[in-house]
Amino acid sequence: MNPKASPSKTSRSLRKRAMEHESPTLLFTVATEYLIGAKVIRPGVITLMEMVGTARGAANDLTTEKVDHLLTGQMRGDLDDLLVVDPAVGMARLTWLTRPATDATSSSVKLSVEKLEFLRGMDAHLLDLSMLPRERRRFLASVGRRSTVRALARRQERRFPILLALVAQSAVDQVDEVVALFDQAVSARESRAKAKTDEALVERAKKGEARQLLMTQILPVLADPGIADQDVGGLLRERIGMQRLREIAADGWKPLPKDHGRLSALEASYSYLRQFTPIVLNAIDFQGGPGTADLMEGLRILRELNRLNGRKVPAGAPTSFVASRYAGYLDKARRSGDDTAFRHYWELCTILALRDGLRSGDVFVPGSRRYADPGTYLFTPQQWVPRLAEFCQLVRKPAGAADALDQAKEELHLALEGLEETLANALPGDVGAVRLDAEDKLVIPPLSAEDIPGEAKELRAELAGMLPFAPIASLLIELDIRTDFLAAFTHAGGRKVAQSVELKRNILAVLIAGATNLGLTRMSEACGVSYDTLAWTQEWYVREETLREANTVIVNHHYTLELAKKFGGGTMSSSDGQRFPVRGKSLTGRDMVIHGGRVLSTYTHVSDQWSTYGTKQIVPTHREGHYTLDELLGNATDLPIREHATDTHGATLVNFALFDLVGKSLTPRIRDLGKITLVRGDTPTATNALYPHAGPLLSARWNEDLVSDCYPDLLRMAGSLKFGEASASLIVGKWSAASRQNTLAAALKEWGMLRRTIHTARYLSEPLYRRKITRQLNKGESLHALRRDLHYAQQGTIVRPHLQDQTEQAWCLTLLTNSVICWTTEYYSKAIAALRAQGRDVPDELLSFIAPGHSENINFFGMIDVDIEAELAKLDGGWRPLRPTQVTESGTSFMLNPGLPPSRTRRASDLG
Repeated sequence: MNPKASPSKTSRSLRKRAMEHESPTLLFTVATEYLIGAKVIRPGVITLMEMVGTARGAANDLTTEKVDHLLTGQMRGDLDDLLVVDPAVGMARLTWLTRPATDATSSSVKLSVEKLEFLRGMDAHLLDLSMLPRERRRFLASVGRRSTVRALARRQERRFPILLALVAQSAVDQVDEVVALFDQAVSARESRAKAKTDEALVERAKKGEARQLLMTQILPVLADPGIADQDVGGLLRERIGMQRLREIAADGWKPLPKDHGRLSALEASYSYLRQFTPIVLNAIDFQGGPGTADLMEGLRILRELNRLNGRKVPAGAPTSFVASRYAGYLDKARRSGDDTAFRHYWELCTILALRDGLRSGDVFVPGSRRYADPGTYLFTPQQWVPRLAEFCQLVRKPAGAADALDQAKEELHLALEGLEETLANALPGDVGAVRLDAEDKLVIPPLSAEDIPGEAKELRAELAGMLPFAPIASLLIELDIRTDFLAAFTHAGGRKVAQSVELKRNILAVLIAGATNLGLTRMSEACGVSYDTLAWTQEWYVREETLREANTVIVNHHYTLELAKKFGGGTMSSSDGQRFPVRGKSLTGRDMVIHGGRVLSTYTHVSDQWSTYGTKQIVPTHREGHYTLDELLGNATDLPIREHATDTHGATLVNFALFDLVGKSLTPRIRDLGKITLVRGDTPTATNALYPHAGPLLSARWNEDLVSDCYPDLLRMAGSLKFGEASASLIVGKWSAASRQNTLAAALKEWGMLRRTIHTARYLSEPLYRRKITRQLNKGESLHALRRDLHYAQQGTIVRPHLQDQTEQAWCLTLLTNSVICWTTEYYSKAIAALRAQGRDVPDELLSFIAPGHSENINFFGMIDVDIEAELAKLDGGWRPLRPTQVTESGTSFMLNPGLPPSRTRRASDLG
């Protein structure tokens, strides 16, 4: 050790870290680790805490110093004006700016553009805060959003860096909001046109049925050579009847255009779309990538027409971007000389092409985060070179294309060998085996239900009967004693103080209010804490990052439990979406007939130990597969997830490729597996000679040369995801929708075709592999019921309109779900130990069938008394007593409920 080392180095290190992280706890840990690494004797705790406080103060001073050159007199005045009520909007401009839209209507789009123009008017989009670390900028903006106008005004000089960070971030967020609202508003009108067209098609089909029946009477007469031509008309009139012929002839029957009339139906919304599309085109600088020159020229022409109020599209205006199903409308209008119709249809096609280009990434918006050029999501080649070796070692991938292709082809060969053996050995009469039928078509029988031993069912019921009863608040209080998960809820302003009993009580009340969907008003009535106190606690302590951290603490604790290891090794997970009804306006909600109204989707990632380590709120009409990899790469728990199962929703080619490239395995259960395209690496003749049974199933040859040429860029894309440079949902969404001209997207899908073929061959040839996937998917789906039980208030309907609030509520639900799982697993362990202490034989192999998603003994309803000290006083050595069992001479176990008279005692096997 070096006791004489100067503390100035420690202070400098702390000041540097304080610019990146505001949390005093984290800074204390960083300082301790620095001193250990420098072999310096650590000073006393009080001294170190004072150093942390000094570093945080110095970080604030340094922040002000770094942005001082931006704080001109004009900028200071503009920032102060944000805190003053503006009669034009009826509130302070800061409140107006930070209030997101709740619906995608023409008025919402125009209001969003107005906010964007306001921010540009104060040059917020030109602010360069790169001199501040990203975390410092995020922290300052978060404080600005959560603070009241009055609280910011009291901060004097410190308010200016906060407001600078807020308006700089808002300038980017506002661009994203304008484009997102534009996309959703246009799509809503397109969906309305589709619904109208579908209704018309149904009516047309009814009329077509009558015409078809008529043809069954006409055609035999026409085709009968024994009936003279001059007799045909009279015979048909006699058999069918003139009245019926007149009725059928009276119904107009015109041939449908290629799109069945959808663009014509959308044209009815032309005036509505014109209320906001010119404003958006004028406000947003849309730019195109390769292959979009004609679309960009079309947008330029449309802007000019809007500026001049022109009514006629100039001759020679490009139409190559018009979808083929709509081209007939333009041709017909041009031939008839109808300039108005041509203008309407051409403009609608331009807007739709712009919308689709934004989704695919072929069109991008400078200054946006969500709609930026897809190439900017990735490391630049210069940034990637020093990271390549580390990445390849991390994901166990060769850096060279030749080695990677050889490795992949070897995997394909082994998988196809297994499939060949399975098909060759399948007996024709074995209806339960994967086999080829008489026509060499693949037959995939459904997987039989897993045979759960009767002893496991009896043990599960008996253990459930031994669990103690507990209100949900008591459960959380008890779990906090063993995990200290409440310590994760730190103040958003960075102030770290020891959590009082009252603060813990308030946090727990907010968590229960969010998870059960009670809301703060009803929770205030149920627990006796004022609404204002709960609202303040929610605003400053309960937010997505603290909820994630608390959830990580609980999942990590559950991972260490011995019984949890019997459920699974923590190496596999699955993801699935769960729909919740939505009330009121919300950008995330969608009307879905199959779910009976307006819903949103909560997408959760569940480990094989039953714990949920990821939660995301998504629009229910979006493909869930775009978000499958997000939480897996962002997994901050100790779970060593290597394999991930999904239903068909996650089985995209891009997902297959990216999962493999980042060192994970995607193992989905795919619907209609026999219909997907499987690839081979050689000619049909050579492949069939090697695999006589499996070879004919491989209908396409994968483009090995394309993958080889793009392999370095594929690694760079995967590394950008692995190291957090880009989010997986953005990459998957953009590259899944990318046009055919995008070579990298094509190579990614080719790699995905190969990985999907390997997975399919294994899935078909290994029953245990199929069983493992199905068992994991069933675990994820079975937790839906527990979430429904918890999320009971207001008929389970979500009333919060904004995505941020919905996300925080979803994490509250995840946190409580994991708390129930963890608490139940702990008491199952104690119950098993108690049975074994009585001399009972409880084999370990039965424990994998014990599901901890048991909630019958937990009370979510009624008065919620969050009395921490009283609850802790009830615990015996930190635990509640199990409900006792009584074993009769015949070996039957009975549960004795102390709260019920003996006459009401029930058999443990009768419990749910």
